[in-house]
Amino acid sequence: MSPVTDVLRPLVISGPSGVGKSTLLQRLFTEFPDKFGFSVSHTTRAPRPGELHGKQYYFVQRETFQQLLREGAFIEHAEFSGNFYGTSFMTVREITQTGRRCILDIEAQGVQQIKKTDLNPVYLFISPPSLTALRSRLRARGTESEASVAKRLAAALREIEYAKEGVHDSVIVNDDLDTAYEKLRHVALGEDIKSDSLPPLDD
Repeated sequence: MSPVTDVLRPLVISGPSGVGKSTLLQRLFTEFPDKFGFSVSHTTRAPRPGELHGKQYYFVQRETFQQLLREGAFIEHAEFSGNFYGTSFMTVREITQTGRRCILDIEAQGVQQIKKTDLNPVYLFISPPSLTALRSRLRARGTESEASVAKRLAAALREIEYAKEGVHDSVIVNDDLDTAYEKLRHVALGEDIKSDSLPPLDD
């Protein structure tokens, strides 16, 4: 990647739920408040404590989401754990027009859809060091039932399997937060990093 050509290409970040994407991105936006803009997705799930409409997500009713879908408003959309999630063309365009790099947090299913569009982003995958570590993180949240943890782990397995196909430009394993953040920082600023190795699928 060259800082000149890639600095404003959208950055699509994906990785399993619970891997630490939100924590890493929050740190990036705190350090560089004027360089990046987060593409706020639409979702039909209920807000978690502390989440605000228009900040973490646009929280909408299922009927509203389906209407936007019919209107072709989304670059990508997915259904996960019974809820819809979608990224609108409008939010990406608005961020890019301000001269900031748009960052999108997308599920693997959405990455596959984006690859069929002309968005031409840089793809980054954030991976847990192991599925065991991810299971511990999900349980530590205190917001997930055992059934929900099992669903999210099954989804994580599929995401890592997809990442092993080499579909991303870079891979960062979030084993140590400071190290992972330094790598994210380089990628976000349009610099090259050496990709980490993805964890085995059978731990």
